Amino acid sequence: MSVFTLPQAAKEEVLLKELSALTEHHRENCEPYSRILAASGYEPATSVAQLPWLPVRLFKNLELKSIPDDEVYKVLTSSGTTGAEVSKIYLDKAAAAEQTRKLGATVQTVLGPKRLPMILVDTKAMLKDRKSFSARGAGVLGMSNFGRNHVWALDNEGHVDVEALRGFLEQYGDEPFLIFGFTYLVWLHLYEVAKDNGLDLSNGILIHSGGWKKLVDQAVSPEEFRNRLAGVGLTKVHNYYGMIEQIGTIFLEGPNGGSLYCPDFADVVIRDPETWAEQPVGKPGLIEVISTLPTSYPGHVLLTEDLGVVHGVDDGDWPGKRFSVLGRLPRAEARGCSDTYREAA
Repeated sequence: MSVFTLPQAAKEEVLLKELSALTEHHRENCEPYSRILAASGYEPATSVAQLPWLPVRLFKNLELKSIPDDEVYKVLTSSGTTGAEVSKIYLDKAAAAEQTRKLGATVQTVLGPKRLPMILVDTKAMLKDRKSFSARGAGVLGMSNFGRNHVWALDNEGHVDVEALRGFLEQYGDEPFLIFGFTYLVWLHLYEVAKDNGLDLSNGILIHSGGWKKLVDQAVSPEEFRNRLAGVGLTKVHNYYGMIEQIGTIFLEGPNGGSLYCPDFADVVIRDPETWAEQPVGKPGLIEVISTLPTSYPGHVLLTEDLGVVHGVDDGDWPGKRFSVLGRLPRAEARGCSDTYREAA
């Protein structure tokens, strides 16, 4: 069952009610959040765009959680550059379970209900500490739940294991299979390897994210990425946008590419970086991400440091807003999984 079903007006009506209740919940249970709202003169919102947002960077500076210490089930950390502060996200069991369930429902929109044989374009060595996952580790481990008979494309030293890929394709290549990896790793360690070794990926469904900076440095655009993957048979390709501070929520690329879509329990608002007003369709600004999933910490309305633009509303592959990520805000801290993957290998 798809989670991309609600037209924009119907979605905003549902989200406003649920997110207003979440705002009150966090205000009552997270003291720093309550002080921030008080200082900003908070009043109940009458539209989704009026909901009070937090800068995503705040999770690097403050301990923001709405649960007692003895109910903390898992602490997630962001992927900062060496020496940089990292975000800490506190989950209780209920929040962790719901995020897994909603992530599953989102990816099943393109994968179907059955778990598929799966290639992980990464190395198992990066899952060293299961108590405190990095963003990349959390992403890989989270997505691995939606596949079976996994094979890792990289060995523990970070080198491509071509024989493992050949063996996987010999066994499962004639049926649908799932491929997951961060974008730069897919380009470097799957596309180029498939091209050089004649690997047939035509039954694969690729879900990928992050790491565009290094591809932009190589003059590889999202369109070029899709076109080149089609050259090795891989035509079912879905980029996604998400972050550790809203784990479980991903904005998924539609079947025809070119735009990201918001699931029914999430949305985006593009804001003018000087006035903070909502930008109209077609005008770039800062991306605010909205989700009903963060119940154990006040991460339900977050202003990111990424630039984006809404291309249209209720006029694409799926209902709701469709948008693109344009890159990082200038002078924002450089970070990203592709910048650190060598360290993890």
